[in-house]
Amino acid sequence: MEALRQDDPRHFGPYTVLARFRETASAVHYLGRGADGDDIAVVTAARPALAAVPAFRRRFQSEARTAERLAGGWVQPPLAAPAEGLWTATAYVPALTLAEAIDLAGPLPERAVRILGAGLAETLSRVHATGAVLQGLAPGTVLLAEDGPRLTAFGPLGAAAAAEANASGQLSVRLGYLTPEQVDGKDVGPASDLFVLGLLLAYAATGTTPLADGPAAEAAERIAHASAELDSVPDELRDLIAGCLAKDPADRPSAGSVAAELALEGAAGLAKGGWLPERLAASVADQAARVHALQAPEEEADPDAAAGPEATEPDDGAPAPASGPAAPEDVRPASEPADGIDAGPQDARPQDVGTQNVAATGHQEGGLPVPASASADGDIGDSRTTRFLGTATPPPRTDRATTQLAVPRELAAGPQPGSPQPVRPAAAPFPPSAPAAQPHPYTYPAAAPQSAPAPLPLPAQAPVPAPSAAAAASATSRRALLTVVAAGVAGLVVGGGAVAALGSGDDASDADDKPAPKPRRTLPGQAPEPSWIYTHPAAEPAPLTSGVWEDKLLVLTGTTGATGIDLRTGRKIWQRADAAGAQAVLAAGKDLCFLASPTEFLWLSPKDGQVKHRVRFVDQFTGVPNMKVAPLTGRSGSVVWFTGSHTVLVKAPKPKKGQKPGRDTQVVKAYFFAYDIVLRKELWRVAVPAGRAPGTPAYRLTAVRAADLVIRQDAATLTPADVAAGKGRALFRCFDRKTGKLLWVRQFGALLPTGAALGDEEGQLYGAVGDDLQAFEMATAKPVWTLNGTAASVFGTPVLAGKLLHTTNRNQEVGAVDRATGKLLWRRSTEVPLGGNAPALTLSGGGTLLAADASQVTAFSAADGRRLWKFQDIGAQDPKGATVSAPYQVLAAGKTAVVQRGGVFYAFPVE
Repeated sequence: MEALRQDDPRHFGPYTVLARFRETASAVHYLGRGADGDDIAVVTAARPALAAVPAFRRRFQSEARTAERLAGGWVQPPLAAPAEGLWTATAYVPALTLAEAIDLAGPLPERAVRILGAGLAETLSRVHATGAVLQGLAPGTVLLAEDGPRLTAFGPLGAAAAAEANASGQLSVRLGYLTPEQVDGKDVGPASDLFVLGLLLAYAATGTTPLADGPAAEAAERIAHASAELDSVPDELRDLIAGCLAKDPADRPSAGSVAAELALEGAAGLAKGGWLPERLAASVADQAARVHALQAPEEEADPDAAAGPEATEPDDGAPAPASGPAAPEDVRPASEPADGIDAGPQDARPQDVGTQNVAATGHQEGGLPVPASASADGDIGDSRTTRFLGTATPPPRTDRATTQLAVPRELAAGPQPGSPQPVRPAAAPFPPSAPAAQPHPYTYPAAAPQSAPAPLPLPAQAPVPAPSAAAAASATSRRALLTVVAAGVAGLVVGGGAVAALGSGDDASDADDKPAPKPRRTLPGQAPEPSWIYTHPAAEPAPLTSGVWEDKLLVLTGTTGATGIDLRTGRKIWQRADAAGAQAVLAAGKDLCFLASPTEFLWLSPKDGQVKHRVRFVDQFTGVPNMKVAPLTGRSGSVVWFTGSHTVLVKAPKPKKGQKPGRDTQVVKAYFFAYDIVLRKELWRVAVPAGRAPGTPAYRLTAVRAADLVIRQDAATLTPADVAAGKGRALFRCFDRKTGKLLWVRQFGALLPTGAALGDEEGQLYGAVGDDLQAFEMATAKPVWTLNGTAASVFGTPVLAGKLLHTTNRNQEVGAVDRATGKLLWRRSTEVPLGGNAPALTLSGGGTLLAADASQVTAFSAADGRRLWKFQDIGAQDPKGATVSAPYQVLAAGKTAVVQRGGVFYAFPVE
């Protein structure tokens, strides 16, 4: 922090400016106090010298909209951002930049690196879900707060190590990080973000940036071809970081898989209980105390201030990235350039890149002009500096920079002999009183005392000459990407980062001056805000099961009772101890809720949970004393099917004369039942083979058709004789729905007893056979089609949706198949590390496909497979950060999806 300078604004909308906080090449970050006098905000304001450039204004506002769309998680939501303004405000969060943290305490511990990387990867995953790219991660653009990391900038301006505007209105931005594909002149994509993330994590773990050692002139060659030196990286992180730094983008992991590998329970879960080393935590606390103690500087009377409130209300500044330095690039499809700015690299300390010897020469090393925003002493905004009330600015320091080289295509060959060299605009202090055309109508104070700190030298705003016809014809399009070139290009700073040019030509302004579309509140990839969250009492065991009644009530059952939760508000409305132990929850008409327990059926009132009817098996099902039931097989309408068994004593036959009497034996008799839960009446029962001890076979419903139903016995209840009879393959049984008569017993291909299977009303059965998914005719067991999987894909239970079949497999992929032909329509990854079971699928009424596993819930559009969002809760942990073990489960009810993990329930709005 440092005291306000003479020409600093004193007000931004409702915020009174208290001090300078940090600086970047494109913006100054101020600390401000809200109108209520309590809340502290970080106001990010465009540098006045750049604000006059139309290209800068467009980009600045675009990045502000990106920040708003990304709000949530590890991105602070904006508190204020004028629609056409050049400033934005976010809540102050006590934090250090990563660069400050490394300077203060050295490399981070492994656990802290995991939390840092998981938080960044989670945000990248949200962006990449739409095919967009978020460039610009750097140590100065990431904050380390008490509860986790924060991203603070959202495009090339926020990530810039230097930004300047020349007399023709062209904006040049210099970044610091480079990727191999950019060295080869190729476009960036989501995988480019992963390369930069790998550099950043290596820097966090070791304090140095990989590939930075060596001559600056060879930096691009090292990045394109040299192997990163990772010996100092902790063993547990080395393979992951090495994967991120793969030269081929196709070999790099996805952001979601990186997030899951670093912190399966999510960054927030792993950070729970504290994550910063003691020295950094103390520094963050000290910063917070000093910030909250700030008082607004006294202002001398200003006659112009009497003009009224309008004088203090900025109506034309530009939103910028959030608090702190800058970071990732504008969210856009990977194939679309970003206003002609090539997101160049950002070194481990982007503020210092190429700024040495500037004061003495007027140019950076290699002949590049000093950025217009740089001061005479080379300071372009040192976000690592913590200065307070006039303390001295530290001198620039050298650093081993990771380099990116990028120049406009027309300059790729370097300046020709005799061609004019770039001219640095003359620097001059920005006047305290700006003319009417000033593009940043902030409220400036009256003349400050002579002892006030001198303002930063800023470039004079030269008028933009009217371009000639020839010049206009050859002008660089604002959408033109910059070409990445090899080291050695004349006039380029090798080791100084990238230079990106953004023209302000008339051709571009016509399109870009149109009003921006209304920003979306959430970026695809970010889970919507839960409508409510319900946490089951910690003193009670987690619920055994849950169900939804009439899209109005969520009913939870456990060993201590049943609980009714209002599905609209998440509030508990009743709890009944006399309904304990239920293993299924169903609607029994419009007036009652049906619960099935191991010993009885219960019908509860949805209003208060009062038990209206109770049927004990011993009373209802005569001839089956002491019946033991398996979980319900399934239901259709008001009819449920289930299996039950009991043990009978079979006396030995009377022995013949002279023979010893035989022994009496106990025999298990099992039955398959149909029961109407509305009429509370048994419809039929049929004897079936007993299962493995204790004897009740558990059936799984495979298909329900108009006249019959098809079941398969759970593999865990098969007897050795059953397995032998089936020769290791699954046996399916078909029963008449009206009478319970057994119609047939069949096998389908090589489908195993443990293989997933599902049938439809048209008479097809879909089963997981080896690594493939096959369709069979149920009437003949003949194969219809085969969807080939990959090694160890192993399909899980699919879900029917009209003419489609939604698939899931152990490669953590979901997809859609045409039921008639088996044609694969789409397949998407959940970006969860491979291993474990296939995700469990749930389809909402509006067409959202939800895939739940042990790591997260991922939502897709059922129609085209677009990844909509993912959700991870923070779970519960022991002090060492152990992950929770409960998998996610999903219930769909109308336009609400209820996500359960252990004893916590989240209600999300879905289409």
